[in-house]
Formats: sequence, structure tokens, C-alpha cells
Amino acid sequence: MSVLLGLALLAFWLYCLFDVITTPDEEARNLPKILWVLVVVLTFSVGGLFWLLLGRPLGPRAPRAVFRDGTAPKPRPEAPKGPDDDPDFLKDLDRRLRDED
Repeated sequence: MSVLLGLALLAFWLYCLFDVITTPDEEARNLPKILWVLVVVLTFSVGGLFWLLLGRPLGPRAPRAVFRDGTAPKPRPEAPKGPDDDPDFLKDLDRRLRDED
């Protein structure tokens, strides 16, 4: 039982450590990111708990994709889900049905 508890604490600590490392510098709350890394590394599970409660960014993260010139990619237009949602397909189908008559 103590082995499982130890593994769970290790997994929690690793999750928090990787979360701190992958969080952008400007999104860390209350302390600079490097200090959060030190808090999590030196205080083990208590530091991870502090990170989740006090340091982790609130809300969803922004997309990180950026081109070399600093601009973000434009979202792709949503593709039709099926043939009956595609206006070009429906026009072509209508044209073909008229030609058959």
C-alpha cells in the first residue's frame, strides 16, 4: 500500500514539475517561473500543491503556434461534414438531376 502511495505522489510531483516547465513565463502567477520550478523541486508534493493552487494559470491556455515572423496562423475554414453540407456538391447534384430529365 505504501508503494502505491509513493508512486502516486511521484506521479503528482512529475505532473506538477512538467506543468511548471511547459507553462509560458508570462502566465505563471504570484512568482516568476524559475522560482516555481525551485518550489516544486525542493518541496516535493507540497510545492506541487502550491503550484496548482497559487501559480498555475487560470483558464484555458492560448494556442502556442507562431510563425517565424511572430504572427499566429489563421484558422482554417471548417470543412463540410458531409456531402449534403457542401453547397458546391448540392449545386452540382441539382445540375446533374436537371440534365437527366
